[in-house]
Amino acid sequence: MHILFLTQVLPYPLDAGPKVRAYYVLRYLARQHDVTLVSFVRASDTPEAVAHLRTYCRAVHTVPMARARVKDVGFLLESLVTARPFIITRDRSGAMNQLLRALATGGNRWDAVHADQLWMAPYALYFRERRHGNTAPLTVLDQHNAVYMILRRLASAERNPAKRLMLALEARKLAAFEVSICRRFDRVTWVTQEDYTAVSDVAPAGQQVPNHGVLPICASPEDEPPIQRTAAGRRVTFLGGLHYPPNAQGILWFAEHIFPRVLAQAPDAVLTVMGKQPPDGLHTLGIPAANLDVTGYVDDPRPYLAETAAFVVPLLAGGGMRVKIVDGWSWGLPIVSTTVGAEGIRYCNGENILIGDTPDAFAAHVVQLLQQPELNARIADAGRAWALEQYNWRITYRAWDDVYAGAG
Repeated sequence: MHILFLTQVLPYPLDAGPKVRAYYVLRYLARQHDVTLVSFVRASDTPEAVAHLRTYCRAVHTVPMARARVKDVGFLLESLVTARPFIITRDRSGAMNQLLRALATGGNRWDAVHADQLWMAPYALYFRERRHGNTAPLTVLDQHNAVYMILRRLASAERNPAKRLMLALEARKLAAFEVSICRRFDRVTWVTQEDYTAVSDVAPAGQQVPNHGVLPICASPEDEPPIQRTAAGRRVTFLGGLHYPPNAQGILWFAEHIFPRVLAQAPDAVLTVMGKQPPDGLHTLGIPAANLDVTGYVDDPRPYLAETAAFVVPLLAGGGMRVKIVDGWSWGLPIVSTTVGAEGIRYCNGENILIGDTPDAFAAHVVQLLQQPELNARIADAGRAWALEQYNWRITYRAWDDVYAGAG
């Protein structure tokens, strides 16, 4: 088949969950089909990353993501007077529309158009209107999250009344938008059953939300050995893009309410925060400088991971599935997470991960990993084995064959 694959983020390098998802789905489809990739790109995306993706694709087309605070104000005002969510409105791009119009004509024939995440859904639906004779390409939407739930959870934790109101309004708009968009696609896949249920729960009576498969985010754990950790490692490590509000919220909660409890029992522990745009508040919480290492974005986290005694996922909000847990398992690291952080992931609490939802419980698990080497190794080894068995893209993504069956 000829598949047009649309992404909101360039799916390489593999430094964020959405990229990991899109990358391995694209690689799986490209094994059997002729895939053309269309992606927004940011200033940080490199020609080398695009060249890497061309090794799997027939062609790669990119459109710069042009965002600015001044434009965002206009998009926010537009959203306030319409039913369209702000986060969808601000990604409307004339340049992307122009590129897709060119790809819809000029002799191109697409058997399927694959929208990776909700943001690309409006662009994919354009091709339903561009029929070849009596046929239109199969439209596939890969729902990474129940997006409205992210905003709803952020609203529930927001202390500023004005911000809380804006977040709640955006959540309501997104809920209606997601239901409407999903119902317009031929096939809709979900990263987690929880996300499908969440969107179904807000659908009006009599409107069924389609579900053509729950396919978790997968990685390639068999391609590299686990990280060889130092026995004396004392890092308590968080890794994730801190421009993403749930990540910033989670690490601030951990640093303020959990890490002081850890230091009380393990005074040599070092909170290590890796990810772009770390919140300024981390340095104002009174954590001693010797016990706090905020690196920003790092190209290669492995030297820090080699000194990690506990890999933490202290999320209170979010949606979809946190690929950082699959990464942590693949690296052979012992993980402590909240229930929300591990949402949508199959796990065995106490065997391949430790779950804590209160500051006391979360801190106790981190201290256990710092003070009990045998428990630390057992949790880490079990997590690595679980990733190899349950989250290997070469095995799990065979389910995409059923999603695409009958197209072309």
